[in-house]
Amino acid sequence: MVETAELYKTPENCTSLKVPMVNPSIWTPMTPGMRGQEIRFQRILKLISAAITAFGRQMEGSEMVKIQRDTLGLLCNSFYEINCMRKIAIRPMFHPRFAGLCRSSSVQAPGYLFGENLPKQIREM
Repeated sequence: MVETAELYKTPENCTSLKVPMVNPSIWTPMTPGMRGQEIRFQRILKLISAAITAFGRQMEGSEMVKIQRDTLGLLCNSFYEINCMRKIAIRPMFHPRFAGLCRSSSVQAPGYLFGENLPKQIREM
């Protein structure tokens, strides 16, 4: 499936479909097991992103029917939920004071999973 996914790379103007990376300051202290789990999450997200992109290309110039809108919505929500799961999986390595960074409502895409300006977020906590 990796070869198929490569055919449907996320367009540059679809930044919310790019798989956010773990911020370097969080990645560095992660255990090998946590890193392996994170890499697996990223692989799944890349496949979902490719599926959304392929679906969107198929729809270019045509009107979507309800089942197609529902399919696209389900795929996009899956992408969001997996990003939330990534944060929950990483939360145990955080000091309890900073656990708020792992709230599902704070998913930051594109770029980094915990946002582009993590030090500022930490200072504001």
